[in-house]
Amino acid sequence: MHPPMPDVVAHGTATFACGSCHLPTGTGHDQSAYMAGLPASYIVEQMADFKAGTRRGYDIMPDIAQALTDDADVQSAASYFSVLPARAQIRVVETDMVPKTYVNPLNMRLALPNGGSEPIGNRIVELADDEAAAIARDPRSGFVVYVPKGSIAKGEALVTNGSAGKTTPCGICHGPTLQGTTIAPPIAGRHGNYLVRQLYFFQDGERTGGQAAMMWPVVQKLTIDDMMAISAYLASRSP
Repeated sequence: MHPPMPDVVAHGTATFACGSCHLPTGTGHDQSAYMAGLPASYIVEQMADFKAGTRRGYDIMPDIAQALTDDADVQSAASYFSVLPARAQIRVVETDMVPKTYVNPLNMRLALPNGGSEPIGNRIVELADDEAAAIARDPRSGFVVYVPKGSIAKGEALVTNGSAGKTTPCGICHGPTLQGTTIAPPIAGRHGNYLVRQLYFFQDGERTGGQAAMMWPVVQKLTIDDMMAISAYLASRSP
């Protein structure tokens, strides 16, 4: 399913293996970034931001960046993930009700073993199609992103035309298909919760490095519900 992994991705060197969270296919889980197809230069820049403390909001990535003192490890990981093909791993479902869930010690959201359902409210709830496979870090499991009804249409208006000046159309920087350009990473087909977090971190100042200056005018007027709608729409697109 993937080319041979460099040591830093397969086993880790000074810290955790990149593939343990982001998976050997680079498709990740909702608590980690979808890395497949990201430009190598962008990955290197993000690691530098984590190391410098200008990209925060995470429990583990700043520590990993500090531990990776060998620039060759960062470069090899960036080169590996940048050439991986994007895979459609995520489907979005609009709903009023979702399974009752909990978060396990690995920071993965799972359905409660005894079942049950509850109103979704104003949340995004993302679950693996095959929980056992996802826990085992098997990249063949896809994910379903449950969102409130109407989220995709609301998100489409915000993403494509800025919804009457509330934000900037995403395609200006991320490209007409939202699959990235030379100045901005791909954002289509990414995990819904991950996308919400990034928008929120840009707005509250947890992300201040690299391209944060370009993102600030985009996010300053957005509500959390807007961020959820944008993320629902983006997650529904082809990566």
